[in-house]
Amino acid sequence: MAQQIVPSYGGQAVIEGVMFGGKSMTVTAIRKKNQEIEYFEAPRTEYKWITPLKKIPFLRGIVGLIESAANGAKHLNFASERYNSESGEEVTESPSRLTMILGVTLVGVLSFLFGKFVFTLVPVFLAEFLLGKWVPDGVPQTLAEGGFKIILLLGYITAIAKAPIIKRLFQYHGAEHKVINAFESGVELTVANVQKFSTLHYRCGSSFLIFTVFVGVVIYSLFPYDSLTERVIQRIVLLPVVMGVSYEVLQWTNKLRDTPVLRYLGYPGLWLQKVTTREPEDHQVEVAIASFLKMRELDQQQVQERMAAN
Repeated sequence: MAQQIVPSYGGQAVIEGVMFGGKSMTVTAIRKKNQEIEYFEAPRTEYKWITPLKKIPFLRGIVGLIESAANGAKHLNFASERYNSESGEEVTESPSRLTMILGVTLVGVLSFLFGKFVFTLVPVFLAEFLLGKWVPDGVPQTLAEGGFKIILLLGYITAIAKAPIIKRLFQYHGAEHKVINAFESGVELTVANVQKFSTLHYRCGSSFLIFTVFVGVVIYSLFPYDSLTERVIQRIVLLPVVMGVSYEVLQWTNKLRDTPVLRYLGYPGLWLQKVTTREPEDHQVEVAIASFLKMRELDQQQVQERMAAN
């Protein structure tokens, strides 16, 4: 019988490693230059004021994104520092500190700013100034705006994917998806078994990006505007709403992925993952497996300790 992955489990590719988050622990596994695998383990801290928010539909998505970004930054920093420093070896033979900083900044700060503001505002101006004379305001302009968002999104990801460090990041992203797919299918997590599975997964954050475009078109179409300034302000104010609804759509498509016809609703996200994932090498899959199994082990220990305490 195929095992079902616990919904709270999630993975994230980090520089030269993979992070998996479970119910109570997050674990990053990286391969050091001596080929040993090193772990960074961090308990999931649940604040009393946050827990109720994570149960509220539409709001829970925004809370989860913020929490995921905070956890990912810690693990990404750990992976970058470990990859850049090794006792007994010359630092000049490893990726420089600048490379680490660029990796963290590019995936973290620049992605946030670019994704939240540039992808929201630039399409507005492009649609207005390039197509304003031919495309009327309202729904037609909103559709044009959505088209520009998709073009910018694909162009941006394709451009950064050419960088070696991002290419390897996307390979680890693919390894993470393969491990989750293999686990959900109930097979033994060996490199040979995991490599047989797809690098695509319905519950990926890349799918969330494309859903924000489609959901944004629908939501923005419901609010008329009288000027470009009003349109820009409207987009910024409604951004949290778009994010919250997009998260719910992502969860919904994941639940419907085994339903005939309805499973196609998640295909746009899977198509985008063809850009944000790459086929991993065996040693990368091994790191992803190690991270996932360590996370599972620590999660189970936490459960046993709580049961013993009660």
